[in-house]
Amino acid sequence: MNIILSILILGIIILIHELGHFLFAKWGGIGVVEFSLGMGPRLLSFEKGGTRYSVKAFPFGGSCAMLGEDEEAEDERAFGNKSVWARIAVVAGGPLFNFILAFCLAMIMVGATGSYDIPRVQAVQAGLPAEQAGIQAGDVITKVNGRSIHSFRDFTTYTLTYPGKELNLTWKRTLEDGTARTYKAVVTPVSAENGRKMIGVEFAYGIRQPANLFETAKQAVYEVQFWIRYVFDSFYMMFHGAVSVDDISGPVGIVSTIDQSVSEASAAGGKKAVVLTLINFGILLSANLGVMNLLPFPALDGGRLFFLIIEALRKKPIDREKEAMIHTAGMVFLLALMVIILFNDMRKLF
Repeated sequence: MNIILSILILGIIILIHELGHFLFAKWGGIGVVEFSLGMGPRLLSFEKGGTRYSVKAFPFGGSCAMLGEDEEAEDERAFGNKSVWARIAVVAGGPLFNFILAFCLAMIMVGATGSYDIPRVQAVQAGLPAEQAGIQAGDVITKVNGRSIHSFRDFTTYTLTYPGKELNLTWKRTLEDGTARTYKAVVTPVSAENGRKMIGVEFAYGIRQPANLFETAKQAVYEVQFWIRYVFDSFYMMFHGAVSVDDISGPVGIVSTIDQSVSEASAAGGKKAVVLTLINFGILLSANLGVMNLLPFPALDGGRLFFLIIEALRKKPIDREKEAMIHTAGMVFLLALMVIILFNDMRKLF
């Protein structure tokens, strides 16, 4: 059942992504040849309004195949015959819908828990840089090196990503008369006994209740922002050797991780904990898919957007044949990478 739930989560996220492409294509008058969930041979299929809707054998992936997307076509409904801005909207629609889904799930999570955490300092260790900079218990960290901080996870993730880096901190302190004062200082982490770099602060698991729907929506935005940043922080750690190949997972690894997390949540907190765990994974994966698809790499949505933006700037299209060759090379690379990641997932699983 956990595996079925995991596959269902992935399927919904991919479906929403392809739905973004589909709806913008229909809105722009572009002919959609096939809208499918999954890859491989068709299991279920029907045709309506000139579009074939399919469910395919392998539940990883999906597609929104448009008329004239990768080849020349004389039909006025062909993708290549529409304005560059209509094509940009269609390509960007998939990642946009992933961010919208992540936001909606974050709204549900914040609303269901009725609370959110804040980066309030609980204690400051004597003799360490935080105390020397003047940080006190009760202070709330608001920025680190220009990055806004909305939860203690924001701060701890940043310091784990950039260990030992000099920190330009901004924090707020509520004074006895009820007014708030802002402080700033540059703090350099020092080595602890366990080898980690630290400044000597401990965060309280300070929980605050959203005052209204607007506050809930704002915290949902911060939640999505956290996971978007997490993707880029993960890239940074990967390129700097802080993340090994064993830490990289594909669909099989993701399903396995969700399965394990759901089992632990079920044992610890019952059905509500399971639902919140699935929602949390949904936010993470949907935001991740949105970001990854916007990377300017051939064959991804971001690669196609890159060429379309160049076309918009130079006011004439790039040679379609050359662009198709670049996207084909990118697809071959991505497929090879998928095989490597799949092999790595299976190796870790067995």
